[in-house]
Amino acid sequence: MLHLFAGLDFHTSVMLVLALLFVLFYEAINGFHDTANAVATVIYTRAMRSQLAVVMSGIFNFLGVMLGGLSVAYAIVHMLPTDLLLNVSSAHGLAMMFSLLLAAIIWNLGTWYFGLPASSSHTLIGAIIGIGLTNALVTNASVVDALNIPKVIGIFMSLIISPLVGLIVAGGMVFLLRRYWSGTKKRQRIHMTPAEREKIDGKRKPPFWTRIALILSAVGVSFSHGANDGQKGIGLLMLVLIGVAPAGFVVNMDATGYDIARTRDAVVHLQQYYVKNKDTLPHIVGSEPTAPVEVALNSGEFHCHSDRALIAIEQAQGMLGNLQSYSELNVEQRNHMRRLLMCIADTSEKAGKLPETSLSDRRYLGDLRKDLLQTVEYAPMWIIVAVALALSLGTMIGWRRVATTIGEKIGKKGMTYAQGVSAQMTAAISIGVASYTGMPVSTTHVLSSSVAGTMIVDGGGVQKKTVKNILLAWILTLPVSIVLAGGLYWLALTFVL
Repeated sequence: MLHLFAGLDFHTSVMLVLALLFVLFYEAINGFHDTANAVATVIYTRAMRSQLAVVMSGIFNFLGVMLGGLSVAYAIVHMLPTDLLLNVSSAHGLAMMFSLLLAAIIWNLGTWYFGLPASSSHTLIGAIIGIGLTNALVTNASVVDALNIPKVIGIFMSLIISPLVGLIVAGGMVFLLRRYWSGTKKRQRIHMTPAEREKIDGKRKPPFWTRIALILSAVGVSFSHGANDGQKGIGLLMLVLIGVAPAGFVVNMDATGYDIARTRDAVVHLQQYYVKNKDTLPHIVGSEPTAPVEVALNSGEFHCHSDRALIAIEQAQGMLGNLQSYSELNVEQRNHMRRLLMCIADTSEKAGKLPETSLSDRRYLGDLRKDLLQTVEYAPMWIIVAVALALSLGTMIGWRRVATTIGEKIGKKGMTYAQGVSAQMTAAISIGVASYTGMPVSTTHVLSSSVAGTMIVDGGGVQKKTVKNILLAWILTLPVSIVLAGGLYWLALTFVL
């Protein structure tokens, strides 16, 4: 890990370490802030003791991070525009990361203190938007271009739709269980609260198979939470390292000759595709660059435009050549290599979204884009382990405040076993699917809306004050985190840098 500090002065090295600690602290807060979502139902249905449930949740959060992949990590990173990602200097990178993390930590701690199940995902995304907008205002760039708008829209849709899915699906599951699984006295037990069962049967724990379902669904929520929210911490760490310690992280220094050959083949095939389809891609093929090649590719500022795609491809081919390891390139060449590959990938993504591009060509371009980015969108194992540990250890503390809200204060009555199973299964499946399709969703809002859906359908009703507070936190999270992060970033740019 000593190569982290290669070429950095003492002050920047200290700030880098602080930035890394801030990211891990954010993940730990995310752990104890969102742990309640996984343990509330098993605790309040008495399927598991609270201490055991929290340890179990911590273990499966850890496994979720380790096995969850990186699709969500880089979906978060790419909310920022490509030019900002490519041209962040060390000082600006630190200012950006500290502003983003401070805003997220402040809001997360505040909502946790008041026991509100607010979304860490919303907080982080709002902070990124605030950074992008402030950067545009400070640099006199277009506010419209301040963010990767298609990516932001896609993430917004997933954040808005996922709670509605939780509400409807969990409510539907309870409805089906009430209708088709309540004919006999034995089956009716699933629709009892723990207090009702203790009063009737003298037993505190759920029926055996119901208890198994509750525990397995809690495991699923914990694993899915790790796979989704843990990736966000990985993305933040990589953003810090790429911006501040580029020597060892702008490209994957452990990439094999085979990995580099795949990248080189993808560049060649993409060039062939553009030439073959030049009639339908006039803005990429057959147009003059909007700036001279020297300015476009060799100046201090790298700007990615579609009409320079073939120029970038030619330069990438020249640099990749017979390259067997990125260690053969110096630091500046590695920086340039990453910029070229990201620009080429960004243009291929735009080409794939054109209405005239066929479905088979979109899949082909998507596969090429993965090969282009495999050596620049990565994470070393020590980063994944560090985030997994931070999230799992954070999971084991501070869970009680939010768990009390979910378990006791959403519904007017106690939670039945059927409601707990329905809410947790819905959350586990929907968050798991989102993690492996690269869409960041809010574990908090999916589960709390699932619990609310079961309470409404099952006739118990909801406590209006609690639901109102949760909705208020949901509405305020984005604007508050945008203003907080943007304001902190502006202060840093104005008075520090």
